[in-house]
Amino acid sequence: MAETPPGERAESIMYRLVSDLAAVRTFVTDRSIALGLSPARADLLTLAVNELATNTLQYTQEGGSVRLWSESGQIVCDVEDQGPMRTFGSAMPPAEAVRGRGLAIVEMVCDHVAAFASTRGTVVRMRLGKA
Repeated sequence: MAETPPGERAESIMYRLVSDLAAVRTFVTDRSIALGLSPARADLLTLAVNELATNTLQYTQEGGSVRLWSESGQIVCDVEDQGPMRTFGSAMPPAEAVRGRGLAIVEMVCDHVAAFASTRGTVVRMRLGKA
């Protein structure tokens, strides 16, 4: 399902290297607090974005982007990359599993998560209420 793009309301940051992740985390934390998210909720969003961006760098060749904006009492954040469509709704993998926790963590800490196709690949859109 295609979603409405944020247009000019969003601020964004690109990432291509593991060394870019610190700047991505700082961007998400600072912007989401500036847009009205509490520091504790900003930490949750930062964790979710870090999981997705790390997956991008592990499984794709070209990096990705993060867009962040405020809409209807929520902070909305897109992580876009050229990776395959993500599937949500899976249970947390068992403790002995080596991989597979990232998407479960994203879904656990955000109020709403959806994935959809874009011209570049895939967008994961996360929403967290300001309250």
